[in-house]
Amino acid sequence: KEREMIMKKILCLAMVLFVSVFFLISCSGGKNAAELAIKAAEEAVNATKAEEVKVVRDEVKSLEDTLTAVKEKFTNGEYKAAMEEATTLAAKAKDVLAAAKVKKEELTKKWTEIGQGLPKMVEEIQAKVDSLSKVKKLPGKITKEGFEEAKAGLASIKDEWTKAQTSFTSGNFTEAVSVATSLKDKAVKIMENLGMSVPTAEAPVAAPAPVATPAPAPAPVPAAK
Repeated sequence: KEREMIMKKILCLAMVLFVSVFFLISCSGGKNAAELAIKAAEEAVNATKAEEVKVVRDEVKSLEDTLTAVKEKFTNGEYKAAMEEATTLAAKAKDVLAAAKVKKEELTKKWTEIGQGLPKMVEEIQAKVDSLSKVKKLPGKITKEGFEEAKAGLASIKDEWTKAQTSFTSGNFTEAVSVATSLKDKAVKIMENLGMSVPTAEAPVAAPAPVATPAPAPAPVPAAK
C-alpha cells in the first residue's frame, strides 16, 4: 500500500507538471517552465530514492545523475532542453518503482527458498559435529584440522545468518540474499568435507497432468469349472 501511494504521488506530480509547464509556456517563458519542471522532477526522484534505493540502487543513481545534468543545463541557460528532460523524470521514477517491485518479489522468493533449507542444513551439520566430537578417532578422510575448520565454519554460519535476517528485515533485500546465498554455499562445502549427503534443490512443482479418459473395466475372470 505504501508503494502504491508513492506511485500515485509521482503520477500526480507528473500530471501537475504537464499542466503547469503547458500553462507557463503559453503565458511566460522557457525559464519559468524549466524551473517548475525541475522542481517537480526533483520531488519525484527524491520520493523514489526514499522508497527504493536499497533495492534498485543503480536505477536510482541513474535518476539522480539525470537530475544533476538537467540542473546543469538550466544553469547554462538551456531552458528548453532542461524542461524537456525534466518532464521525463517523473515517468522514469514510476518505472523504477515498478522495477523495484519485481525485484523485491524475486529476492523475497529466493530468501524464502534459502530460509527453508539453510536452517535444516545447519541442524544436520551440528548433529554431525556433536556425533564426531564423541568418537576417539575421526572416520575416513576427515582430519583433525578439517574437523576444527568445520566447527568454526558452522559457528560463522550461525552468526552471519542472524545478521542476514536482521538485514532482510531492515529492507536490505539484495545484501541479505547475497549473504544468505554465500552461507548456503559454505554449508554445502562443510557437509561435503564431513562426508555428509548434501540435500538437492527441490524440483519445481510440475503442472498436473490432464485427466485421462478412464479405461474400460477389465472383463471378469471366468469362474473355474
